[in-house]
Amino acid sequence: MNFTDLGLSEKVLAAVQASGYTTPTPIQTQAIPQALQGKDILGIAQTGTGKTAAFTLPMLSRLELGRARARVPRTLILEPTRELAAQVEESFAKYGVNHRLNVALLIGGVSFGDQEAKIMRGADVLIATPGRLLDFFDRGKLLLTGIEILVIDEADRMLDMGFIPDIERICKLVPFTRQTLFFSATMPPEITRLTEAFLHNPVRIEVARASTAASTIRQGLVASHGAADKRETLRRLIREAENLKNAIIFCNRKRDVAIVHRSLQKHGFSAGALHGDMDQLARMASLETFKTGDVSLLVCSDVAARGLDIPDVGHVFNFDVPTHSEDYVHRIGRTGRAGRSGVALTIVTQDDGKYIDQIQSLIGGPISWEGPSFAELPEPAIRRDAHGSRSDRGIRPREAGDRSGRRMRPSSRQETPGEPEKPITQMGAFSPKGYDREFIRSRPVTDERRQRIPRRHFEDDGPPVIGLGDHVPSFLLRPVTFKSEPVTEE
Repeated sequence: MNFTDLGLSEKVLAAVQASGYTTPTPIQTQAIPQALQGKDILGIAQTGTGKTAAFTLPMLSRLELGRARARVPRTLILEPTRELAAQVEESFAKYGVNHRLNVALLIGGVSFGDQEAKIMRGADVLIATPGRLLDFFDRGKLLLTGIEILVIDEADRMLDMGFIPDIERICKLVPFTRQTLFFSATMPPEITRLTEAFLHNPVRIEVARASTAASTIRQGLVASHGAADKRETLRRLIREAENLKNAIIFCNRKRDVAIVHRSLQKHGFSAGALHGDMDQLARMASLETFKTGDVSLLVCSDVAARGLDIPDVGHVFNFDVPTHSEDYVHRIGRTGRAGRSGVALTIVTQDDGKYIDQIQSLIGGPISWEGPSFAELPEPAIRRDAHGSRSDRGIRPREAGDRSGRRMRPSSRQETPGEPEKPITQMGAFSPKGYDREFIRSRPVTDERRQRIPRRHFEDDGPPVIGLGDHVPSFLLRPVTFKSEPVTEE
C-alpha cells in the first residue's frame, strides 16, 4: 500500500513524496483513513513506528478548508515535553510546506510575548505542553471553544509526569463534538480508564503488543560494579562497539548526567548533555549538535527518552537501569528506527536485579548477557599509595569503622624500603600550611594512640552529681562587702 491509497489530499501527498517517503508504516496505514473520517482513535505502537505522521498528515488534509480566528485555535496537540512539542512543529513544517497554515508552539522557557503574538494572529495548529497552555488560558489570552481535533500524544508519559489533572481540565474546556486522538507506545490500566471518559467509541489500533521493543534492536546486559567502575565499563563499551557512529547514554538522575558527561569529556570523547534543569535554548542547542554530528555521544536523562526522532542513532547505552520498566522500551526505541538496526546495552549492578526482572516481564522475554557474569567479574582495580589513598581518583573508600570518607591527597614524602622512621626533629622545616598534614601522615601509629579515648566519650566514674557537687564556682567564694550607712544625729 502507498500513501496515495490512504485518501490524503494532493498537497499532502506532494509534501510526503518530496520528503522521500513512499510506503506508510502499519500504524499510518490503519490510523490515517479512520482519522480522515473524523473518528476517535486509540493508537498503540512501539516507539519509532511513525505515530507523529499518523496524526499530522490527516490533520493537514482536514485543515485545508477554513481559517483560524484570533485567540481561537482550530486544532490542539498536547505533548509532555518541550522537545516533543518542537519536534511535532518540525513535522508540520515539513509536511505542510504546501499549506498556508499558522502553527503556534506554546512551551516553557520561551518568551511569553512572542508566543502571544502568534496566538493573536490566529493558529490553525496549536502545539503545547499542558502547563503553558493553561497559563495562557488563565490569563485570558486563549480560547479553546473552536477546537475541532484534539491530539494527546505519549499519553502514558502524561501520566508519569502528573499531567492527568491538567488533561482532564483541558478536555472539559474543548467542545464535546471534537475529534480525539490518543497515541502512545504503552497503555497502562490508568490510561485505559481515562480513554473511556475522553474518547467516544474509539477505533483501537494496535499494530504491536503493548510495551514491546522493535525487533531490529539487539539488546544486551553488561555486568559491572558500581560507582566509578560503571563509568569505566561505559568507556570500554564505547571503545569496543562495532561501527559506532553515535550513541545516546541514559542516566536516571540529572546529577549523574553531569558526572558522566564530564567523565567522557575528560577521557577524550566528544559528548554533549541534555537534562531537565537546562534552559530551553541550551537543551535545543545540545540536541541540535547531536543531530548534526558535531558531538557523537549525548548523555541525557529520560527527558530525551520519549518520542524524540533523532535519525540513524546506532547505539543506546543505559548507564543506569530504569526504575520504571516502561522507560526501558522508550529508551532503546531511540535506535532501530524506521527499519534500521540498532544496539541497546544496559549496564547492570547487583542491586538492579528486581528492575531487570520487571523489564523482562514487560517485554515478554529474557535479555541476553554479554561479557563476564557477576561471579566472573574481577575486583575493582583501585591503585593505592602507602597511606591507603586512592591515587587515581583521590578518594579513600569507607572501610570497617571508618566514617570519614574524606578526600585525601597522596603524600609527597617518598619512603625507602627498610629505612627507619625519622624522628620528628629530623624531618626538616615545614610551612605552616603543610606542617600538620605532613606531621600526621608521618607519625607512627603507637599503642597509645590506638587506646586513646575518642572525643565526646566519657567514662562512668561514679554516681551522678547533684547540684554543684564538691566544686564551688569561684564567683561564689569572693568576699562580699556591705556598704555602711552614715549615722545621723537626731
